[in-house]
Amino acid sequence: MPSKKTETKTKTKPKLKKLTPTEKLNEKIDILKAESEIQNDRYLRLKAEFDNYRRRKEKEFIDLLKYDGESVIKEFLSVVDDLERLSKASDENDNTNSEKIKEGIDLISNKINKRFTDLEVASFTEPGDQVDPELHDALLMRSEKGKKENEILDVFEKGYRYKDRVIRHAKVVVNQKSS
Repeated sequence: MPSKKTETKTKTKPKLKKLTPTEKLNEKIDILKAESEIQNDRYLRLKAEFDNYRRRKEKEFIDLLKYDGESVIKEFLSVVDDLERLSKASDENDNTNSEKIKEGIDLISNKINKRFTDLEVASFTEPGDQVDPELHDALLMRSEKGKKENEILDVFEKGYRYKDRVIRHAKVVVNQKSS
């Protein structure tokens, strides 16, 4: 039998040009420069996106503060309307119907107090309380027998708290024992 020659096809790989160490380094430098440019571009885009986000949030916060009292004002508009109606009714009746006017004032006062309660605003200080310098401003000192030292005798203006913060100190007359 004739011998079969097996033909082996050898694929010849194209020979890669052997790079010198300097060329290898230059190629590596070029790759790193390209990667660096990509990362720098990503960084700049992210920074710009964050700056836009920060500006947008600042504007929202400023607008929130700017119109913060809007809901409170809306709550008290109906009270102002009631006061105007009471004033008009008083003028029409030539002040002869004082009982009805008193009743109207009481209704408006109750409405205001209800709004204050809803907003967590509370008044404080009554005659007989002890003076607290963090809550009260003593306008006058007076001496009355039978009253304790530093007892509040009269209240010119009530104090008010909003949640846990004093928003107006009470103006009071305080008992002081004569020396």
